[in-house]
Amino acid sequence: MDCRPRTARVLFMGTPDFALPSLKALSEEFEVQGVVSQPDRPAGRGKKVSPTPVKRLAKELGLEVYQPEKKGELIELVEELSPDCVVVVAYGRILPKEVLEIPKYGALNLHASLLPKYRGAAPVQRAIIAGDRETGNTVMLINERMDAGDILAQQREVILPEDNARTLSERLASKGATLLVETLKKWLGGGLKPVPQREEEATYAPPISKEELRICWKAQAQSVVDRIRGLYPNAYTTFRGSRIKILKAEPLELQGEPAEILENKRLVVACGRGAVLVRELISPKGKLMKGEDFMRGYSPSVGERFT
Repeated sequence: MDCRPRTARVLFMGTPDFALPSLKALSEEFEVQGVVSQPDRPAGRGKKVSPTPVKRLAKELGLEVYQPEKKGELIELVEELSPDCVVVVAYGRILPKEVLEIPKYGALNLHASLLPKYRGAAPVQRAIIAGDRETGNTVMLINERMDAGDILAQQREVILPEDNARTLSERLASKGATLLVETLKKWLGGGLKPVPQREEEATYAPPISKEELRICWKAQAQSVVDRIRGLYPNAYTTFRGSRIKILKAEPLELQGEPAEILENKRLVVACGRGAVLVRELISPKGKLMKGEDFMRGYSPSVGERFT
């Protein structure tokens, strides 16, 4: 079989926005014989069933889309298509052994961390929350264990002080797409040797829980800021019984009781150590506001607290 890069049949698997640059880049360089995405689910306030971002793009590109519900359906699908290679970017499901054994060139995955660090569902968020200054992308071969396959390529990316989960994810997705295409070409051409991960260095990035979204003002100021960045745009607190989402903040060297408002004009909130200046938020009425506008509109008094 002639499996030069441009003639190899690639089956793509992905679901969210992070996977879009990779799908587009692969479709320009390879024969993408089909796209597998998670089934459409209810989303938003109205719980309207909507197509996944990957499904929408695949339709625009004129690619066939498959959305198997069950493991057996996925196995049958891949057996029928018999791709030369499977490429996975944030598909949302661990591939069974039966699928991994089908493609001649195996299954490749783009993961948004420098593996073996941050295996799991939320590597971008966890890196920011931890205060890391660097992260990156990894292209690896998939095995039966979560994000534990041999590494084919990596690229490093600086986490900027102004980055949040959205901006960093978008940058990694874009750069990762280029890395993925380059790596797949080399892999199909026989020019790469897989490197096993160092198991003793593995760390994990579990999904973000609902409980984690609530800001703990008892933490030190930089930790609060990093959590707001990492959970963007969903980190929240409550004020007078209503929920407020904090979108942007910076640490200050001021002190007070945790969750206490410290100034009249600027929205400054005390933490366990230090304080944060809230720059942007979503008000209880769902309006995007600057911290100063919140102070004028809601007139909180010094000493009043968030909960």
